[in-house]
Amino acid sequence: MGDNMYLTRKIDKFLEEWYSNKEKLPLIIRGARQVGKTEAVRHFAKGKYKSFIEINFVEQPQFKGIIEEGFNVDSIVKLISRINPEFRFLPKETLIFFDELQEFPEIATALKFFQQDGKFDIICSGSLLGIQYARIESNSVGYKIDYTMRSLDFEEFLWAIGYPNDIAEDMLAHLINIKPFTELELDKYFSVFMDYIILGGMPAVVKNFIQTKTFERAIQLQGQLLLDYQEDIQKYASGLDKAKILSVFNHIVPQLSKENKKFQFSQIAKGARSREYFGCIQWLLDAGVISISYCLNFPELPLKGNYDERKFKLYIADTGLLMALLDEEAREDLRKNKNLGIYKGALYENFVAEALLKSGFDLYYYKSENSTLEEDFFVRSSQNLLPVEVKSNNSSTKTLRALISSERYPDIIEGIKLVRGNIGKANNITTIPYFCTFLLKRYLKQLDSLLKQ
Repeated sequence: MGDNMYLTRKIDKFLEEWYSNKEKLPLIIRGARQVGKTEAVRHFAKGKYKSFIEINFVEQPQFKGIIEEGFNVDSIVKLISRINPEFRFLPKETLIFFDELQEFPEIATALKFFQQDGKFDIICSGSLLGIQYARIESNSVGYKIDYTMRSLDFEEFLWAIGYPNDIAEDMLAHLINIKPFTELELDKYFSVFMDYIILGGMPAVVKNFIQTKTFERAIQLQGQLLLDYQEDIQKYASGLDKAKILSVFNHIVPQLSKENKKFQFSQIAKGARSREYFGCIQWLLDAGVISISYCLNFPELPLKGNYDERKFKLYIADTGLLMALLDEEAREDLRKNKNLGIYKGALYENFVAEALLKSGFDLYYYKSENSTLEEDFFVRSSQNLLPVEVKSNNSSTKTLRALISSERYPDIIEGIKLVRGNIGKANNITTIPYFCTFLLKRYLKQLDSLLKQ
């Protein structure tokens, strides 16, 4: 198969829609490093354009000179041609792709001019864009659209290993009709789901697994990715304490494995204050390496603005990277025995956070002042707030029941329990297998529309 193996991604459909839009605005694809941005753009350009011009500002820094005569399209095109006379600029049949935008955010100013000129389609892409994003935004506001790309979600993983494209429809029908999977289906899905947890969604890791059918190389690839991220911190985290960023990053897994998963700066260093560290967290969030879940002030709608920004949990954005951060024994045990060991709770919770985020939810949790109530996640339908509990065993759900039955929480009338088990419903609690988490948004949307009928 070699390197030309392309994994179908959700961005493919988005790019098709963007292409068929008459007034295409320049597109900026953001996302962590190595989630497949460049590959998706090349794959898309293949069948669509007579000329594809790819400029990578990291590998070809000489192209940073293309704005020396200003930002109008003709002078930029002239200077690009001077550096590479092979490039052909065919009006209406050319895609210009500026890659590694974080190395040269200045080019964003040109987007407005390209858009007004209208002869060429433009896509930009880069990792770690959050850092310069304010700058890029102010230079191109109204003249571009954005797309955030993440590593493969479970649905994309299923496609990658050969499941049909409509596999999600079938799974969703099971949820809507509260129809349990057969034992056979359940075993199969949980088995591939464990593969997905161990591998994560980084395309290089997934491809290698498909080609070799083993996890051996996955560990090295994940380890290499971690080193790359750490190198990025050294390279791009200007003006911030790089050692602090690294220590925040390295503390996420140990803190997730604790009973109290709230992220505590005091665990990082004696007397550490959140003020000194918040920039570090922001940096990691912008780089797409971690995600954040905020503690709600009270479990009610709306969610926006109803949280305490001093209380939060941090998750690793890709379960595969989380694996690379675990100790040797735990990883070994996982691959050999599919046993999640002491990290069980942390891994499932991290997986759910990742799946919710990838499907478009923001992350919130709740812990009451006196700690009697504690809920992992919340999602909303159009009318209601639904608590989501992640169970590493099928034990009782005291908090879930309390939130649903108490008069104090009028926005909550039902809840969701994610388990290593089958689909079911009792006492306003819907039980859903972990591997269906990626469907929650679609599920709630369909329930909404069924209720409206």
